[in-house]
Parts: sequence; C-alpha cells; structure tokens
Amino acid sequence: MQIRDVPTRSFRSIFKWGAPDVFYDVDDRLRGFIRDTLQLPEERFSELFHPGLEQVPDLPAPDLPEDTLARLEAMVGAENVATDGYTRAEHCCGSAYLDLLRLRLGKVEGAPDAVVYPRTEDEVSAVVALCHDRTIALVPTGARSSVTRGLELPRGGISLDLSRHLNRVLELNETSHTARVQPGMGGPAYEQWLNARGYTCGHFPQSFEFSSVGGWVAARGAGQQSTHYGKIEDMVLGLRCATPRGMLATAPFPRAALGPDFTQMVVGSEGTLGVITEATLKVWPHRPKSVLPMTFMFRSFEDGVTTIRTLLQAGIGRPGVCRLSDPEETQAALTLDGFAGGSVDRTLQRIGYRPGSRSLMIAATEGDLAMATATAARAHAIAIKQGGLPLGPKPLRAWWKRRFHDPYLRDDLMDYGVMTDTLETAMTWSDLPQVWRGVREVIKSRPNTACLTHISHAYETGANLYFIVISAMDREHPTRDYREFHGRIVDAVVQHGGSLSHHHGVGRLFAPWYPQQVGEVAFEAYRGLKSALDPHGIMNPGAYGLGTG
Repeated sequence: MQIRDVPTRSFRSIFKWGAPDVFYDVDDRLRGFIRDTLQLPEERFSELFHPGLEQVPDLPAPDLPEDTLARLEAMVGAENVATDGYTRAEHCCGSAYLDLLRLRLGKVEGAPDAVVYPRTEDEVSAVVALCHDRTIALVPTGARSSVTRGLELPRGGISLDLSRHLNRVLELNETSHTARVQPGMGGPAYEQWLNARGYTCGHFPQSFEFSSVGGWVAARGAGQQSTHYGKIEDMVLGLRCATPRGMLATAPFPRAALGPDFTQMVVGSEGTLGVITEATLKVWPHRPKSVLPMTFMFRSFEDGVTTIRTLLQAGIGRPGVCRLSDPEETQAALTLDGFAGGSVDRTLQRIGYRPGSRSLMIAATEGDLAMATATAARAHAIAIKQGGLPLGPKPLRAWWKRRFHDPYLRDDLMDYGVMTDTLETAMTWSDLPQVWRGVREVIKSRPNTACLTHISHAYETGANLYFIVISAMDREHPTRDYREFHGRIVDAVVQHGGSLSHHHGVGRLFAPWYPQQVGEVAFEAYRGLKSALDPHGIMNPGAYGLGTG
C-alpha cells in the first residue's frame, strides 16, 4: 500500500520528502527484499504505521509580546511574519529520522513562536538585533533538509526563513570564477542560473533539489562530486554574517595570512554565531562532455579501497563521482536491479566475483576533456591491476538517474514500520578498515538488520563511509528504540576513529559526543567564540551543545 494523495496542511505534507507529486515506486522486488532481509510478515505491508494524514492542529498562541510582533511586522512587512500553527509546525524540524517520527506520532515539538521572512540584509540585521536586545532565540532556516535536529526551538523564538526573498545570485565574476550568492537560493535554481552562463557550482549533495546555498555553508556540506570540486568549505572564499554583535564580513581573497580564518569560523557553525546573508563561492566551467565513466566490480571491498586510494594519491587527476559499495550494499543493488541469480551474476561468480565479498565501484571524471580522458585511462589501468572488472557506463548512468530520488523511499519504509536512517563519518585510509568493521558489527548485532555501506567521498589522505541502516521498528516504543540503537552506532564510530560527521553537521543529534570528539580546550574555545559574538546565547541555542535550547 502506497500513499499517493497527500492532504494539504497534514502532518505528512510536512514530513514527506521532496516534491509533493513525486514518489518512490515500491515494486514487488523491493518489497520482497525488505520483507526477506528484515524477516517481516506480509501483513506488515498493509498495516500503515502512523502515515500522518491528519491535519496539523492549532498550536498554542505565540509566546511573544504584542509589541515584539508589531516591531517585526514593521521591520519586514506584516505579510512576512507568520504565526499560524501550520507554518510554525513546518519550521519546527528538518528531515532527521526523529523529526519525521515525531510528526508521524502527531507531535509538534520545538516550534517557533513566529516565522519571519526578511527581504534584505538590513532586515536580517535588524531582526537579529531585536532578538538580541529582547533575548529571543533565533534559528536561520532555508530549505530545512537538516538531518541533525539543527532547527528546533524547544523554548520558542523566531525561525528566520531566508528562502522567500534572499534567493538570488548577486554577481558573477567571470575573470575570477566566483559568484556572490544569497543564502536562500536553492540548489537547482543556482545551478540553472550558472549553466545558462557556462558555469557549474560543483556542489551536488543528495539533498541538492531541496537544500539551499546558506544551508550548504552553515552545515559544512559535501556534494557527490566533492572528490574533484571539494567540499563547500573549499568553495567559500568570503561571506557576510549578521551576528548579535554586528556584521562579520570577510573578503574573498584566494589565500591570505591574516591569522585565524574568520570565513572558516562561520562555515559549519550551523547558525550558532549569526545569520549568513551572502557567500562568495568558486564556480567552474560547465563541461558535461568530460564526465567519463569508470565503473568496476572488485573481488573484495579491500581491493576497491586500494584502487581508490592509489588513484587519488597518484597525482593523475581526481574523479568527480567516486563511490565504492561494500559487499552487502553491492548484493542489495544487484538484487534490486534484477541481476542477482541471472546469467550475468552466474558469470561473475564463475570468474571469482562472488556474493559476500565482491564490491561495486562507480566513478566518473570531471574538468577539462583532455585531462579527464587521461585520468580515466590511468584509473582503468590501476583498477585492472587490482583485479577490477570493467562494467561500462550502464551502472553509472543508472545511479545518475536516481541519485536525487532515493530519499523518497524513506516515507514508504516508515509507513511499513521500518526504521531507515543514515550515518556518515570520515577517517584516514589507515583507519578505514577498522571503522567499517567496527560500526558494521554494532549495526549487524541488531537482528534482521541491513547495513548498506559505501565510500561516497574520497581524498588523498582518507575517505568517508556512509552507512544506511534498515531495520524493523519497535512500534510500541519507536523513539526510545531509535535513540538507544543510534547511540550505540555513534559510540562505535568515535571508538574506532571516525569523525562524528563528514558533511551532515552536528546540530543537536550529535551534540552529546561533540566535546569528546574535539577535546575540552577546543570546545571551550568554541564556547568563548559564541559568547563573544552572541553574548545572550540567542543563536540556535542547543546546537553543538551550546546554550540551553
């Protein structure tokens, strides 16, 4: 049973991923895979788990003085201040599993007292100043695709939505290859604007269609082609950030020796220091003809890891897309694509590429065509030396077609009472094997649980691992069940040498582990920085474990 009609102003209209008229088709093969892997009875697929079709109820009246609301309306216009229950509920969360679970259970928690849509940078500064003067909590938002509980306001306050008005490219400098962009501009609009002028942004996270430039910068995000273009912190040259102490502005120097980097101080701060109002980003010539496939099957995950590491350390150019699925994810992909057990599969097994060990690599080049061609040729030589079997362009094309579509499946899986979540972490090449094995061991200790893992971003010194967890919910205690399981997984990540996050950020979800990860001195330094820029602690209180939000 799949829900196609989503009632307006319902809980589901808030937590549903993506476009309202786009859905993931759960066919018999996928349903069979989930049923068999999780050992679910067939009736589990007809008894929906809190699908969220009810209307969002009225919320308590905003806990803001009338004169504060009047001041906000005078600043940005009455039409740009919303206090109705549905709009406030929309802005109470992002897209973390716990966010979605709460909404399914009919719980609106951490909602703002008002949603404010500023029209200009001056209006942003004025709202921040008002909140500072009156000690009102404030969270900047854009497309709200955060998966780290980074947008909650448990004690009320203002959600400052930058997507309605602050959503333009202000300048393209074709000499320097930079663009000045407002934070509320969505990924597709930004890329289309650049493509029309012969450029690309180079930043394509899985949430690309439903995320904003400001969110990319605030969360220190990564796109799926970051191996070539870099993460967002590699793209930001300068920015402007409205803090409670005034405007923090950094110039877009290509490099500078001016002491600590104040641009990087704001990148990844997730709204805890101020509101990003503008960013100057690198852009690149748009060269779609340079995307050349490099896809291989390896006899083991270790062989694939060695191939990617060797390729990136050889100094022969960096691919854009660079992904390696571990044996469990590889087998799942072959099963869902209908190859498992067929003639191609039998041939693969006969020549040594067997289930339980084989691993699929999908990669592609970027940049200048001559350089891309040379990189592809050298990559093929490295892969073949490591036992890689070339598969041609089809696997890459199949992934490219669905790369932004997979998150739509989450809604249907939760309808079936299936817990589905992702965790991602970064580590050095030397630590990667122990992180992969250690985290998988914890995930697989839960009975009938799938752990699909891949490298999705790789660099000269290391890579990230992206874990996809699929398991049956405890329908009686789903929140407690998730918190306990998720906590054990994060403990394993830290214990085995992985970072808390590679590109999702920290928010409130990972805040309990943050001081341990960075150390007491660094955490106190961050606390001191926040105190200097946000002395009343109004900016996204609770994120990173700072403040009492």
